[in-house]
Amino acid sequence: MKILVQKFGGTSVATPQTRQLVLKKVKEAIADGYSPILVVSAMGRRGDPYATDTLIDMLKSVNQSPDLHELDLMMACGEIISSTVMAATLQKAGIPAKAMTGGQAGMVTDGNYGNAKIKTVKAKALKAVVEQGIIPVICGFQGITDSDGSITTLGRGGSDTSAAAFGVAVGADKVEIYTDVDGIMTADPRIVSDAKIIKKISYEEIREMAHQGAKVIHPRAVEIVMRYGIPMVVKSTFSDAPGTLITADDNIETMEDQDNVEQNHASGVANLQGLSFFQVDLSSDPSHNGSRLFDVLAANGVSIGSLSFQPKSLMFAVYSYAAEKAETVLKNEGFTYQLTPDCAKVTVVGSHMGGTPGIMARFVGALTNAGVEILQTTDSDNLVSAIVAEKDVKVAVNALHAAFASEEGESK
Repeated sequence: MKILVQKFGGTSVATPQTRQLVLKKVKEAIADGYSPILVVSAMGRRGDPYATDTLIDMLKSVNQSPDLHELDLMMACGEIISSTVMAATLQKAGIPAKAMTGGQAGMVTDGNYGNAKIKTVKAKALKAVVEQGIIPVICGFQGITDSDGSITTLGRGGSDTSAAAFGVAVGADKVEIYTDVDGIMTADPRIVSDAKIIKKISYEEIREMAHQGAKVIHPRAVEIVMRYGIPMVVKSTFSDAPGTLITADDNIETMEDQDNVEQNHASGVANLQGLSFFQVDLSSDPSHNGSRLFDVLAANGVSIGSLSFQPKSLMFAVYSYAAEKAETVLKNEGFTYQLTPDCAKVTVVGSHMGGTPGIMARFVGALTNAGVEILQTTDSDNLVSAIVAEKDVKVAVNALHAAFASEEGESK
């Protein structure tokens, strides 16, 4: 039996018309010899009657600070509505289907309301439904605790994560993530007008792109399928475009024909906004390496990124909402520092970039020639990043895309 997990986002299940497009994708999968398993998000987006944000707003209109147990129960309602309506849509078309909550499908989580982690998937009941020739339509984004059966939600991108976990649990041949775009692009098309669809990309690179701000797929979902080697495809409900294949193969390709795929190391440009940048003087720190500061920041719940050292200074970035807390820690611990607010990180992601001569020179040159001031650079095997002013993001991303990922700049 060939099993295919198909995850459909909120815009795909929002209206009777879009649900007919979902039905078409399911019929195509069946015609190709697959036994589909559907995972669905809540219908639509904020303002739509059953969207998750609408449900949250409803609850907070009663109590601005609801208990997290009640909040998760409320948020789980959106997917329950979506799964039952989608199952009914399939049944009306003569396709046997059964709506299932995350818990009924076997998703077991810890008790961290709002951002639960998956402990295991007990897929016996789910497999039994599939073996009967019935299509399960599972609520994404949710599971139940093994302690008392409480409903929990998985946080941002939770339905992607659900689809990946169910795919692993049933040994699916692949997982398809359906959205409202034709695939993963070389940059945000709202910023770069000539961004292209990536035809194929490695698990490692798309995970990095997701961590660096690309929002098409959640890194947790990629990490799950990567661990077990299950191919994932990101594609559109609204077109027949083949989408982006995510596999272990790191020969990155775009939709356009290329003469020399192996030479290009870059796959895309991502950006992460809403950051604050700190430069900390370590000359008064007895450890001279910031270890004391790291401990205190962590104890106060401040997560840092883009970390780099100089002989007597330390640089890092935090999300802007955590800047005030970071400042309080630095002041209380007696550190001298400089804060630059309203920053962003721009990143070029690709395979083996860290070991390739000339990559950093091209990266820095592209930004400098575009008139973008670089506050800091960091690099690893699969990426090169810079902290820049948030006002320069559009210029910076376009400059890097032209240098690394555009038709002229490609050397893939």
